[in-house]
Amino acid sequence: MIPDQLSQEERSLLLQLARQELNRAVRQEPRSPLDLSALPPRLQEPGATFVTLTIKGELRGCIGALEAYQPLAEDVKEHAMAAALQDYRFPPVKPDELLYINIEISRLTPAKSFEYQTPEDLLKGLRPGVDGVVLRYGGRRATFLPQVWEKIPDPGSFLSHLCQKMGAAPDLWEQKKLDVLIYQVEEFHE
Repeated sequence: MIPDQLSQEERSLLLQLARQELNRAVRQEPRSPLDLSALPPRLQEPGATFVTLTIKGELRGCIGALEAYQPLAEDVKEHAMAAALQDYRFPPVKPDELLYINIEISRLTPAKSFEYQTPEDLLKGLRPGVDGVVLRYGGRRATFLPQVWEKIPDPGSFLSHLCQKMGAAPDLWEQKKLDVLIYQVEEFHE
């Protein structure tokens, strides 16, 4: 949960933009420019988001950014398209799947460094269901959104799965001191 929550209207507009971009990208229709001046001011401000696509509760694609580098509305559009077509874990979304896809948007707070001394400190300091976690080590990086805690509620398992996502051994977090960052999200969906 982040302190400056979007209004219901702002959330609805972002979900509408994500849906339009998802449909356009999957149907290979030309991209239309976004008129930022027609949107509420907060959607014009820089924002970092992840867009998650699911079908019947199962992940179908998820792509996003950890740092804000473009207007929030553009970020949502870009990641809706990328989640549908560029998530390496899945084949591109097909037009006949569009009707079944549910869109979830996670708006991120800036990530903050998480200081710890031992693996036990790390386990005790994480807040399941609240903190998104970024692990960095040796040029590799991976993140899990706070929603992933629903599927992996045990902090040790959570960190092991995140190490594997990073392409490392599952017990790397117990063997080496990793760079750990945490963030929170404002999550909303269709």
